[in-house]
Amino acid sequence: MASFNLTKGERFPLSKAAPGLTVVRIGMGWDPNDQPGGPDFDLDVSAFALNAGFKIPSDSYFVFYGQVRMGNYIEDSLEKGLMRPITKDGAIMGAIDDPDGRRSDCDDDEDMFIDLSKVTPDIEQIIICCTICKYPHDNKKDRRTLNLNFGQVDDCYIRIINESTGEEILRFDLKDKYTKEDAVEFGRLFRVGNSWEFEAMGRAHTGSLQTLVDMYT
Repeated sequence: MASFNLTKGERFPLSKAAPGLTVVRIGMGWDPNDQPGGPDFDLDVSAFALNAGFKIPSDSYFVFYGQVRMGNYIEDSLEKGLMRPITKDGAIMGAIDDPDGRRSDCDDDEDMFIDLSKVTPDIEQIIICCTICKYPHDNKKDRRTLNLNFGQVDDCYIRIINESTGEEILRFDLKDKYTKEDAVEFGRLFRVGNSWEFEAMGRAHTGSLQTLVDMYT
């Protein structure tokens, strides 16, 4: 099956390509333009599962690497000792933090898994985001990270894979050129009746992850 390449703002019904689809893997990738002696790039993937009011119904539905609560992690089956955040309904399993972009053995820098059949009924959409980790949250506490932005990152993309078959369903390559933004809402999964669709968003913001948290909590 050929993958569908989307453009910004385009929507795609997942059932069109994969009837009966349940578990999807969301893969994301990028190529930071690291400068010799410059600050380290650390890009993080997160998700916000929103209700009809465009808010997360509880903290569990903000899925990111720093989501530390007892009983809310499961062990990643591929890498012993690394853990993934998971929503309380068990539907969304978030990304493992990959500070240097070298963790994954596949083409994607980070990924997450969503079991669409488990998403609680009051969740109407799931927004997949990517942000640049900056001082003071970066590993090396380097103030120079404050100047990093997506204009310094090439080949950003998001893709959706049918986890049961391994086939790529769709892909969205981010074409916009940014000069100061450090947070991007790459795309969203949203309900249409009893099925799910994907929209390629490419909506950028300044203020990194905190801006998105303020929007959706």
